[in-house]
Amino acid sequence: MRDERLHGLGELYPFNSHYLDVGGVRMHYVDEGSGPAVVMLHGNPTWSFYYRDLIIALRGQFRVIAPDHIGCGLSDKPQDYPYTLAVHIDNLGQLISHLELENITLVGHDWGGAIGFGWAVGQPKLVKRFVLFNTAAFFGRMPFRIRICRWPIIGNILVRRSNLFARGAIRMACRRRERMTPAVARGYLLPYRNYADRVGVHRFVRDIPISKSIPSHSIVESIEAGLPQFRDRPMAIFWGDQDFCFNVAFLHGWIKRFPQAEVHRFPDAGHYVVEDAHERILPKLKTFLADTSNIVRSDGSEYPSHGRTILETAT
Repeated sequence: MRDERLHGLGELYPFNSHYLDVGGVRMHYVDEGSGPAVVMLHGNPTWSFYYRDLIIALRGQFRVIAPDHIGCGLSDKPQDYPYTLAVHIDNLGQLISHLELENITLVGHDWGGAIGFGWAVGQPKLVKRFVLFNTAAFFGRMPFRIRICRWPIIGNILVRRSNLFARGAIRMACRRRERMTPAVARGYLLPYRNYADRVGVHRFVRDIPISKSIPSHSIVESIEAGLPQFRDRPMAIFWGDQDFCFNVAFLHGWIKRFPQAEVHRFPDAGHYVVEDAHERILPKLKTFLADTSNIVRSDGSEYPSHGRTILETAT
């Protein structure tokens, strides 16, 4: 069944809507295709719309699941809710358990990396491999333009009253301006039309672990401590070099922790790297996903060897 709120998007988001009750609120998710499970986790202030081109391209060979975190997308947006990293991780776990998924390819962008790895460190046997897009599951520097959105009064104005956080992302996170058409911009903003709709967006910003007093700080510590157990898993990283938030220092953090990873860098892409470069990402992603072995790749090389970094050219 297609959610009535999607009528304005036309074929930009041609998916049926599914819902799961998680603790008395509804989590919306896309569930397309059949085959090996690929779970795609978005960040803030996006939603499953971010992955639409990848879902369409992969659903012929894979079962692609893309949830909207509570407070985001077409999921419920309760005003009095514990919007913390720990809760988002638990919600993801409930969805994966409900769908009885295993041998999962876990895909993460932005907050989706921390949420995905936060679940994976507790269920490592269910994860086959990882695909990362400009994300982190460890501590790093936060730019001032994000930090200011955490300030009590100014943050409330920027994020909830004016929607400048989401609107600003449309202008700053996608570097190829021709990609952010009015229709695509409407898609990103569709779930965040008013003050009440933006509660989850604001709470994500408030939960950024800049100090030990933030609820997510101890969770990120435990996630980071658990990352080494995945050194034997295949990993593909697709990185937009012009990201103002998750800059190249974060990419180096991933490479340091996972030297076996296959890395593709896109010098002309920004934080919304999938929006900027999906047509260049897809052939490489399909090749990566076509490998059914956890250890040996199609070219005969073993994964626990050195990774390779490829600088992709603009089109």
